[in-house]
Amino acid sequence: MRAWSGWRGSLGLALLGGAATVGAWWLVIIAFDIESFLVPTPRAVLDAFLRWPGYLLENAWVTLTETVQGFVLTAAAGILVGALLAASDLLARAMYPALVALNAVPKLAFAPLLLVWLGFGPGPKVVMAALMCFFPIVLATATGLSATPAELIELTRSLSASRWQTFTRVRWQAALPQIMVGLKTAMPLAVIGALVGELFGATAGLGFVIQNAGADTALAFAAIALLALMSIALFYALVLLEGRLVPWVRHTTA
Repeated sequence: MRAWSGWRGSLGLALLGGAATVGAWWLVIIAFDIESFLVPTPRAVLDAFLRWPGYLLENAWVTLTETVQGFVLTAAAGILVGALLAASDLLARAMYPALVALNAVPKLAFAPLLLVWLGFGPGPKVVMAALMCFFPIVLATATGLSATPAELIELTRSLSASRWQTFTRVRWQAALPQIMVGLKTAMPLAVIGALVGELFGATAGLGFVIQNAGADTALAFAAIALLALMSIALFYALVLLEGRLVPWVRHTTA
């Protein structure tokens, strides 16, 4: 009952924060007398969604699919690479400069090249989403696996545990909270990556809707609002997964 009450309280605060944001948006439009063709009111955005619900939801599904595919691909590859870097100091010193350089390059620069390499299908969008969230996952995994408390490692040695047993039962479990931080950081970046990919040569997706909205700013804002809701839903799905995988964190941290 207490957990349910806490969940309801969090949901209520989230809804209150959302209502305050919409109210501030509306207040700014009224206070500065902003024309609707520049920034539409929340009511105009809602009307645009009600005019085009099927169109918007169909394209939102495309963006969601590209985002999830890119994120899952990067989560698997990023955790593997992070584990390899944590296992070998030599490999880490050799690879970190290249990873930092890749992360520093604006991903927008890859968009035209991805169109040439992969065509106009979902491939460039999935790869763009993967590129956006690769580095945070690698860094979080490598950091988490490298920060295992020394006393736990000494305990496994005293129990004659194998390297695989030490990794799966101690190091991996100790690194999970840090890995989840990396995944939660990367998820919104995957949404951004999919959207950036859709702004170049796409035939579907919310980025395509925004690009082709033209003077209908209310329709563009409706697509942006759906992107925001999608990011929130995906982020809190990871929060729920974190609660399942590392339930002890809330009881062992301040």
